[in-house]
Amino acid sequence: MFDFDSNWDNYFTCKQTKACVGLMQNITCFYQLTVHMIRLDERTNSIFILAGEDLAISVLTDGSWRFEP
Repeated sequence: MFDFDSNWDNYFTCKQTKACVGLMQNITCFYQLTVHMIRLDERTNSIFILAGEDLAISVLTDGSWRFEP
């Protein structure tokens, strides 16, 4: 069983959550791409998004985001 109170260090920040919702809206509606994966990188606490055939985005803890190679 998962203990939700054990470690809050590896969760999305509010700014990351808001940025992800906006990005998902644009990715799925505007660009009409399929989102294949959303994952929290536990080393950097950034969110990794993989969409379409080659779109990779990282959302940093401050809510800023960047394309990944």
